[in-house]
Amino acid sequence: MNWRLASRLSVITLAALVVVFVALWGLRASGQATSSIPPTPTPQGGLIGSDLGETAAPNFTLTDQNGKPISLAQFRGKPVVLTFLYTHCPDECPTIANKLAIVMHNLGKQAQQVAVLAVSTDPTGDTVASVIHFSQVHHMLPYWHYLIGTRAQLSPVWKDYAVYANPAPTAVVATTGPVDHTLAIYVIDQQGRERVYLDNGFTPAQLTTDLQKLLKG
Repeated sequence: MNWRLASRLSVITLAALVVVFVALWGLRASGQATSSIPPTPTPQGGLIGSDLGETAAPNFTLTDQNGKPISLAQFRGKPVVLTFLYTHCPDECPTIANKLAIVMHNLGKQAQQVAVLAVSTDPTGDTVASVIHFSQVHHMLPYWHYLIGTRAQLSPVWKDYAVYANPAPTAVVATTGPVDHTLAIYVIDQQGRERVYLDNGFTPAQLTTDLQKLLKG
């Protein structure tokens, strides 16, 4: 995690600690007792996740599993779920893909009003064939654009979104080993602003709720 995301999360943590301290001090001064701690402030709009302050999401253009150029900017007017995966992942990436499939199912017809972008963290191992197979297995082929490319094409996107990725060297024909990378889900609103950050511990219900709130405007 680089300074960009770390600084955002540190601000959120500091704000939460200040709220807790002030609340507990006030109760102590008034002689009252409580067994509960005030909740962490929620992002504007009541979204679930770490507030990203409505920062403009950096644009990028990559190629999806169908060989089609896809840019983030083309989805203005739709909420966007942006994540970072690789197809040979043995554990967390399949879990995230499965959760996203549940979210799309939960949204029903509204799923057509949401864009899901998965950016590869493995420029060598994520081939068109492996991406299509992964998408089919996890029931996401109709719902997302899985974006692939060379390390030179992908690494600026990783950097812009504070994602650490350590794939195998490009000289390797294919990699089926683990790739160390950040597990990140960004929820971006219809105006192209980063709203909340979720890690791999998110639940389909949480993300479904966030998207439904954004769709309501």
